[in-house]
Amino acid sequence: MSTLRGRGTVQGLPEWDRCAVMGVVNVTPDSFSDGGRWFDTTAAVKHGVDLVTQGADLVDVGGESTRPGATRVDEDEELKRVVPVVRGLTAEGVTVSVDTMRATVAEQALAAGAVLVNDVSGGLADPRMVPAVAAAGAPFVVMHWRGFLTDIHAKPVYEDVVSEVVAELHARVEAAIEGGIAPERIVVDPGLGFSKEAEHDLALLARLDRLRGLGHPILVAASRKRFLGRVLAGPEGAPPPARERDAATAAVSAIAAHQGAWAVRVHEVRATADAVRVAQAVTDAGGHL
Repeated sequence: MSTLRGRGTVQGLPEWDRCAVMGVVNVTPDSFSDGGRWFDTTAAVKHGVDLVTQGADLVDVGGESTRPGATRVDEDEELKRVVPVVRGLTAEGVTVSVDTMRATVAEQALAAGAVLVNDVSGGLADPRMVPAVAAAGAPFVVMHWRGFLTDIHAKPVYEDVVSEVVAELHARVEAAIEGGIAPERIVVDPGLGFSKEAEHDLALLARLDRLRGLGHPILVAASRKRFLGRVLAGPEGAPPPARERDAATAAVSAIAAHQGAWAVRVHEVRATADAVRVAQAVTDAGGHL
């Protein structure tokens, strides 16, 4: 793995001199944090461009909600949501990632101009995903995933969450490499909020160094997630709504950046763009990662 200030670079993507900021565009009616706001193609493209103006380095476009209890959309509907937005953003010069668990959606999004596939299942949901990404020569985000939330094996049960997540991610990375994806094009994501309770998410954030030991750049996607609501609520309070967790998200972004994350994925970009720049300045003042 090539290195840039210790956080790694991804072959096929631009190099940034700090932790990159990945803005989120959910082209869905039912996302947990902003469902329906960008469901129209024109609105979604405008929002993606606005995120870049606010400091996003790349924009992640998804057409299927992964919130707890969400029903999967069919493939045709996901394609109808995602591909026009990818095409529109690419035409505006935006660096685009596609957030999908389906190989066909990944293939068509890449053909429309996307340059990165972000699969929350790490290639497990669709056996065609890894071969499709390998054939396209695209970078690939491998997230820690234990299955759909309806699957009994997806329950958040761990003896040692950090060691188990690292081991399970290692297995998925090896499968991706064996499937033809170049190691230099792989990013790992600890999967915060997926088959994890708040204490698991916090433990993983505290030990990102263990994930760095896998030898691949790290994407941290903590934005507005439930564990932040639990932290903000305290032991007996009610968690604030998702859109009131942006300051907490920026705090996590700074922590992740200072620990060497390659990128952070967020809904509200401006505060996180500032946070990662401050984290880089602190790192520069105190030595390398």
